[in-house]
Amino acid sequence: MIDIGDKAPDFTLPASRDRTIALSDASGPVVLFFYPRDDTPGCTKEAIAFTGMEADFAALGVTIWGISADSVASHEKFATKHRLTMPLLSDEDNAICEAFGVWKEKNMYGKKFMGIERATFLIAADGTLAQVWRKVKVPGHAENVLEAAKALQA
Repeated sequence: MIDIGDKAPDFTLPASRDRTIALSDASGPVVLFFYPRDDTPGCTKEAIAFTGMEADFAALGVTIWGISADSVASHEKFATKHRLTMPLLSDEDNAICEAFGVWKEKNMYGKKFMGIERATFLIAADGTLAQVWRKVKVPGHAENVLEAAKALQA
């Protein structure tokens, strides 16, 4: 499992707004948040929180990207419905989720299945992991990530 100080796995993925995004193309720090599914309550709250703080991150030179296994078409609907402004990347084969160690066995109502564990990675401009949050609880999370991003600037 990757952790703070490790080089973030590079990737190129299709994204909302007819884009293809590669980590290697980032010109500064990146917040990469993995979320289980488009348009579910927790994922919606998390995406709206990051969207609401996008200008604060941009002022620090930090880009925000969300990743789930949903299709680009699903991301487009989700983004339009909730006025999300950051790109949402589609990892339909879960290869990037596996590379970041967020593709996990989950248990809901006694039923086991594979899915994405909500996690966020703050990637420094040099491509190393500056901070990692696993098993994220949504309330206050975007604010915590912003504080960590500010610390990168110090």
